[in-house]
Amino acid sequence: MNVTEKAKYISKWIKDYALGMPSKAESLVIGVSGGIDSSVSSTLSAMTGLRTIVLTMPIKQKSNQHDLSLKHQKWLLENFDNVEAHTINLDNLFESFTKSLSNFDNEHGFANSRARLRMTTLYQVAAANKGIVVGTGNKVEDFGVGFYTKYGDGGVDISPIADCNKTEVWELGKELGILNDIIKADPTDGLWDDGRTDEGQLGFKYPELEDAMVNPNSLHREKYEKIRNQNLHKMEPIPVCKIPN
Repeated sequence: MNVTEKAKYISKWIKDYALGMPSKAESLVIGVSGGIDSSVSSTLSAMTGLRTIVLTMPIKQKSNQHDLSLKHQKWLLENFDNVEAHTINLDNLFESFTKSLSNFDNEHGFANSRARLRMTTLYQVAAANKGIVVGTGNKVEDFGVGFYTKYGDGGVDISPIADCNKTEVWELGKELGILNDIIKADPTDGLWDDGRTDEGQLGFKYPELEDAMVNPNSLHREKYEKIRNQNLHKMEPIPVCKIPN
């Protein structure tokens, strides 16, 4: 399937899912970060013609990251009549959260809590608009190495680009006319004060990571499997204690 067909297929899949629910979804709710994944996912959502609610949710955000999310919101509004955009600043909420949990200080925990506060926000907006939350995770991160926050950006109703590798998402972005500044930007989860990149955290370039997923002889296979095994708990069903009869 070429990239044009793929974009149309995914957008139709989103629409068919929303309208095929027992109680039809009346809106698609999605968070945008200024990154390629959320930019592509939100554009594919907008292409459905369904009401698409796009949120930026800054939490102590680097200005360059938030600026890209605002630029993408503006681009969507200019190109799609069915899109509405909102900025919901979560700085005060996060500060209150961290203060309340000051006795349980943990940098990694608080980074993940940013993603979970955003997830909660998305679901509140979805509830208020009879909508569903659209995920932004791609194949290599969500199902390769589990590079996402459990019950954070992993807490969604549908995952339209979860069968696309990162390089495929970039291809979709170019096809859809996503802003070049977003396509060129270094991917980042936006959860750290120091603005660290995704590739920096993973220790891989995305082409290397994608090769390691499918090539047992990859030089990076061992490292890939180590990260994957550490994160399998995110990708497998919740363990349930089965009581014997």
